Amino acid sequence: MLAELQSVLDSLSRIPREQLPELLGELEVVRATAVMRLSAPVPCPDRHDELLSVEQAADRLGVSEKYLYTHHPQFSFTCRMGRKLLFSSSGIDEHIKKRAR
Repeated sequence: MLAELQSVLDSLSRIPREQLPELLGELEVVRATAVMRLSAPVPCPDRHDELLSVEQAADRLGVSEKYLYTHHPQFSFTCRMGRKLLFSSSGIDEHIKKRAR
């Protein structure tokens, strides 16, 4: 747990009961902000990079297309353009280099 949140948790018993609704509202703002960051689209990599289709990326990575559709959030080289799922060619190259080490 983040130290800041731990300190709030530790001080909870000392906060007057009438201030708890305000605290809950502030915690909800923190939660909503975190959820928005998680659901925001990941920016596409360098514009000069070649973007590959799921089929092309699966072939380069040696995995199935179904695997990529399922696990694409785990890869930093994933890019969404609307509903289309694309993959950074240079990002895949970096990923392969890291795996080879």
